Order: sequence, then C-alpha cells, then structure tokens
Amino acid sequence: MKTRLLGGIVALVLAIVGTLLLVSYVQGSEARAQEDLKPVEVLVIQEQVPQGSDLEKIKAAVKLTSLPSASVPNGALKSLEGLNGKVASVELMPGEPLLGVRLVDPESLSAPGSVPVPAGMQEISVQLEAERVVGGRIAAGDTVGIVVLFDKGAVKETPDLESGQQVFHKVLVTSVQRSLPKASAKAPTGTDPAEQANTQLPTGQIMVTFARNDADSAKIAFGAHFGSLWLTKEPSTATEGAPVIVKKPELYR
Repeated sequence: MKTRLLGGIVALVLAIVGTLLLVSYVQGSEARAQEDLKPVEVLVIQEQVPQGSDLEKIKAAVKLTSLPSASVPNGALKSLEGLNGKVASVELMPGEPLLGVRLVDPESLSAPGSVPVPAGMQEISVQLEAERVVGGRIAAGDTVGIVVLFDKGAVKETPDLESGQQVFHKVLVTSVQRSLPKASAKAPTGTDPAEQANTQLPTGQIMVTFARNDADSAKIAFGAHFGSLWLTKEPSTATEGAPVIVKKPELYR
C-alpha cells in the first residue's frame, strides 16, 4: 500500500516538473523567436490614399505599427517629420508600410510642359484652331478668359439671335499640346529663336487643358460642343468689366 502511494506521489511530482519544463521551453522558444524577428516600428497605411494627397491626408491614414524587421522594406518611414509640403506620388494601399520614396514635391507629379492642378479642381481639354487661342501664344501657367459664342438659343428673350459672352475669367491653363511643325525653310542667320517662335504661323489645331471645378467644366464642355469657344490671354492684372451679352443687332450700338 505504501509502495503504491509512494509511486503515485513520484509520478505526480514528475508530471508537475515535466509540465513546468515544457512551459519554460515554450516561453523560451517564443522569446527567442521574437528576438530573431527583431520587430521595428514603422508607419503602415490604414486606409487607401489617392495619388497627389497632401501630408495632412497621409497623416490621418497611417499608424505606427510594430512589424518583423524581415518584412519591412528599405526606406520605410517611422515618422513624417521634415516632410512638409510633400504629396503621395502614387496611390497608397492599406497594409503596406509607407516608403519615403513615395512622398514627393507636388511639381514632380506634373507632366513635362504642364503645371500642377490646384487642390479641389479638375482638368478639362478643348481642341481649337490657332486663331481661337491668341494665335497659339498660350502656354501652361497662363490664365485666359473664355468667350462662348452661340448661333441661336442662348438668350431666352431673343432665342433666334446669335449671341456671345465672356463666361469665365482668369482660367488657369495647365497644359498646351500642339501639332508637330512641318519642316520649313531655315531661318535667317541671327534670328532670335523666341522671336521666330512668336511670329511663325502655327499649323493644325491646339489642345488646351484648363483647371476648373466640376460645374464650370460642364459649362466649358457644353459650350465647346454646342457652340464655339475663343480664348483671350488674360493675366491676373487684367481688368474685368461687368458681364455683357453681345447680340448681333446690338454689336454696332
């Protein structure tokens, strides 16, 4: 009887010791695994960030997260200090670490020969003959006035009369695309290239892109489709008069 009792006690003690050793081994393994992973804290995208978003939007969409060092790409950011004025160069997706190379100056997002689109605006393009674009002497960064002409139906009181009005003032031009020039005779020696470009007659049509809000963009598209557009080169110093609707019988008054 005593032998059985002693054997049971020994078995219980061995079981307890074995359990403690197993728990100690497992905890040691987890600690070693964590040490091998060498976790580091980096900024991780929590929600989708559109291309071109400013730093404030990016700050609201990231969270400092601990990740295994082996899974963290080179250039992952731990903070956004010193990055004021930067924007997202690409669309940022949830779950990915924020890389420094994806934050750039706004100007770098613009295509060659174009200027950045102001925040909150969109772009719309129209294709016009050179005489409607101040002889083609419009460049990205200029501001223009947009005159809309209609044959009929634009004025409620006189629907059968032709009419026109400068509808928009100081509209930002974000890009200008021209047809490739045809080969021409060589300019006389000593001709200034800028003077030559300014006096050469442009060929083909010119694609002009504007920055405008959604409502104005719809009006520009409507005017271009159902009427005709003419542009004025209108710098910020140009005077804006009261809106005037020009109708054919009143033109010579």
